[in-house]
Amino acid sequence: MSAVSPYAIPIELTNKSRLGEIDLNHVPFGKFFGDHMFVAEYKDGAWHVKGISPFKNVSMSYSISAIHYGQSIFEGMKAYKNSKGEVFLFRPEMNARRMNIGAKRMAMPEVPEELFIEALKTLVWIDREWIPASEDGSLYIRPFLFATDEAIGVRPSSTYQFVIFTSPVGKYYNEPLNVLIETNYFRAVKGGVGYVKASGNYGRSLYPTCLAQEKGYHQVIWTDSETHQYVEESGTMNLMFVLDGKIITPAISDTILSGITRDSIITIARSWNIPVEERKISITEVLEGIEKGTLTEAFGCGTAATIAPIKRIGYQNKDYHISSDYGENSIALKLDRYLKQLRKGLIPDPFGWVHKINP
Repeated sequence: MSAVSPYAIPIELTNKSRLGEIDLNHVPFGKFFGDHMFVAEYKDGAWHVKGISPFKNVSMSYSISAIHYGQSIFEGMKAYKNSKGEVFLFRPEMNARRMNIGAKRMAMPEVPEELFIEALKTLVWIDREWIPASEDGSLYIRPFLFATDEAIGVRPSSTYQFVIFTSPVGKYYNEPLNVLIETNYFRAVKGGVGYVKASGNYGRSLYPTCLAQEKGYHQVIWTDSETHQYVEESGTMNLMFVLDGKIITPAISDTILSGITRDSIITIARSWNIPVEERKISITEVLEGIEKGTLTEAFGCGTAATIAPIKRIGYQNKDYHISSDYGENSIALKLDRYLKQLRKGLIPDPFGWVHKINP
């Protein structure tokens, strides 16, 4: 079955949806994928839209340069649906811009923002029935860009693919987190690609995270590579602490990802007259704050994780327990509830962040 999208993107619809094979309200994160995907190819110095087609496996050469030289970046975002069946995206232009910042750093071609947004909206609308309508449900969206030259040689590829596919998801973390401060391994260095959603950043994080998980922690807190004295971010999240009634969070740098959820929280908190400080945060400041009771909350934030409260922080064979129960009066819970309602169009949007998708 074929059609033409309102955005002039060629569309080939599946003959049989796989939606009936799963329970949307009980899906593990990232294990099931929507019926369709979008593909565009870059060659001869220009983008060529192949269009939207049924989600499928593809064949490729073992020699493609993305495998050997790591020219591969991605984004993470979500679509939401409310009880009326209305479908929304949250700040998609920020993902498009961040991907292009990463593409420039990785010597890859930028994806035109208009193409990114049009492809995204068209794909999500086609697969809107895949969006869980539960309180914590959403359609996770994975746009990614990778090098496709079939050649061995350390140089930028001349050909690339830009692909978008989707996955229905529930909560990423189902309980408050235990995290370990990592001071042996590091995630990013100054002048590197820590601010890019490059595949290699995540590959290098897996071994230290596995070691932490063997000790009973969910994730690690990365520290600066030069001194290991300042916290930066967690494995899947930016970090925030509530200290003396203020939200403090590490300032964005070339070693820290500029999170869209992070930026949203800062903007919302300031609109509520909650003081926010973006600055260096030492391990000592965090741990002393816990011991004195002045650090009352800690949480991670990101598209996948949303807002994930932290209960225990491990450092040098000692655990520090945060006193908050993250109940009705916690800043983390208030922010989480507000964002859930905002993303689903249930409350007014004073920031202009929510994009309703129409046919």
